[in-house]
Amino acid sequence: MRKDEEKIKKMREGGRIAASILRKVLVSVKPGVTTQELDKYAEDLCHKEGVLPAFKGYQDFPATLCVGPNDTVVHGIPGTTGLKEGDIVSIDFGIKYEGVYLDMARTVGVGKISSNAEKFIETVGKALENAIEEAKPGNTVGDIGYEIQSTVEEQGYSVVREMVGHGVGYKLHEEPMIPGYGNPGEGEALYEGQTLAIEAIVNQGSYEITISRKDGWTTKTKDGKLSALFENTVVVLEKPEILTPV
Repeated sequence: MRKDEEKIKKMREGGRIAASILRKVLVSVKPGVTTQELDKYAEDLCHKEGVLPAFKGYQDFPATLCVGPNDTVVHGIPGTTGLKEGDIVSIDFGIKYEGVYLDMARTVGVGKISSNAEKFIETVGKALENAIEEAKPGNTVGDIGYEIQSTVEEQGYSVVREMVGHGVGYKLHEEPMIPGYGNPGEGEALYEGQTLAIEAIVNQGSYEITISRKDGWTTKTKDGKLSALFENTVVVLEKPEILTPV
């Protein structure tokens, strides 16, 4: 799954578009706005930019965004309930641009949020930053996972086990799978030119989750505590390059 310079250039261009769209969506996160409205806005922006939403129709997923208010972990389906002051919401977004895929996510607060929620979001964002620094040739999948796990567990949080990062580029999901936990030096070795969607999927309490029997997609924290998600598409280099900067 090594990408040549031409493919990386395409991914770089697509990453700028994806990041621009998600940035606009995040600015629109306010009390009273529904996640369905955010989803429509994201899809409209995709059409305007001439890119395809990567998630819509993927294994029959019905939306452009995966949205996760509060205790929703990943793969939440947009709905008609308005966001409330003090909520947090994770937004996972991907596009297909000229034959390549980009995947990214951020978690933000809705209006004014508690200091505990703010600290939680900041920690998960920092975990992703630390993990990306390990995306160098010769390092391993375990080096990436260890940085996420150690960063969040130090603050008493936990990494979701069932959902992981992954390769990305020619397809939305490629090898290798990249758990947000692990040990340094273990797992598959990374190589120059590899493109990865590195994800920090973290719960404020227990890592245990439940999956909705109703829609087969929505996952929730088992204990009802908050969950947050940060993700970037990255090129493995001696100085790793983030293709989806927001």
